[in-house]
Amino acid sequence: MNESKEGSKTSFAGVYFDRDSVLRISRLADIFSWIALIYFMGQTAVALTIFILQLVRGLTVLPGFTDYFQQILWTLQPIIPGFWNFIGLQAVGKFLLIFMDLEDNTRRAARNK
Repeated sequence: MNESKEGSKTSFAGVYFDRDSVLRISRLADIFSWIALIYFMGQTAVALTIFILQLVRGLTVLPGFTDYFQQILWTLQPIIPGFWNFIGLQAVGKFLLIFMDLEDNTRRAARNK
């Protein structure tokens, strides 16, 4: 059996997970969070642009301020799930790193006793 040394690439002896794969998943969560945010912001920008073009060209006639306000709110609505996806995926990536640090610190504390 291979025993890992303190200075080796993986300092997690006897751990059930691979440190490199956890770091890779954390990095992917960060990348996908930004992709999700950009996608939802782009979707909102396209919907807002279409609404403005319809107003300018006279294709949509709204009778009052509340109708405009409601239409703009519906157009901006995809931003909310986009931000939640972004925050959730960022949190997953950070929690993976925090849990790895906790596990490493716990093992170090157990060795020093």
